[in-house]
Amino acid sequence: MSRLTAEFSRLYLHDVDSLLSPQGCSRALVLALHAPADWSRLGQVWNDVQQDLDLPAPAIAVSGRDAIQLWFSLAQAVDLDQAQRFLQGLQRRYLADLSAQRLELLPQAEAAGPHHAARVPAEQVGGEGHWSAFVAADLAPVFADTPWLDMPPSDDGQADLLKPLVSIKPEAFAAALAQLAPAAASDTPASAAASAPAATSAGAASTGRIEDPRQFLLQVMNDASAPLAQRIEAAKILVNAPAAR
Repeated sequence: MSRLTAEFSRLYLHDVDSLLSPQGCSRALVLALHAPADWSRLGQVWNDVQQDLDLPAPAIAVSGRDAIQLWFSLAQAVDLDQAQRFLQGLQRRYLADLSAQRLELLPQAEAAGPHHAARVPAEQVGGEGHWSAFVAADLAPVFADTPWLDMPPSDDGQADLLKPLVSIKPEAFAAALAQLAPAAASDTPASAAASAPAATSAGAASTGRIEDPRQFLLQVMNDASAPLAQRIEAAKILVNAPAAR
């Protein structure tokens, strides 16, 4: 077994040669940003999951086509529901302003069965000799316009990039899921308003009896005298609420 195969297997494989179990469980969670493959945005996620969520750094890969990817390694496989909850939480928290069509969250369910990312590195079929590859964080910005390599990457170089990476332990993954959960369990302005901290004296006094929860949240968000954390939380709830879309 080559060093690259050993490192990839250590981090991502569910069994000897597959990223997915027949039931769709996986140890590899992939967040891909398609063209334009803006590393300034995905790089912020790469930093924030380490700083905000206290998770180990994910691997960074260019897809060989049009995307740059973050590969998260789990010590213990999770099912499709947990995988999507984690990745959707990252999308909601860090990339909510981007079009959903630019993002791919893998693994995911499809009509033909669970679908996952292609293994890295690999030559792309019909891709004019383009290769996917793992890349270092300081080199990732170079691939924004051309997220591929024009020649096969060195196996030893790829192994060296994967060697320092560690898998997310189950307890750390559970803690991250909790932090990434939607602000309001029902995702409705009414429930959010009922559970949100009381508005500032100015906001509360002006509303009196709250007939419109969305109006209440708008008042909190626009109240310059309110604590910044409350204003940000109100804004997040409004963005995620159906009435705000």
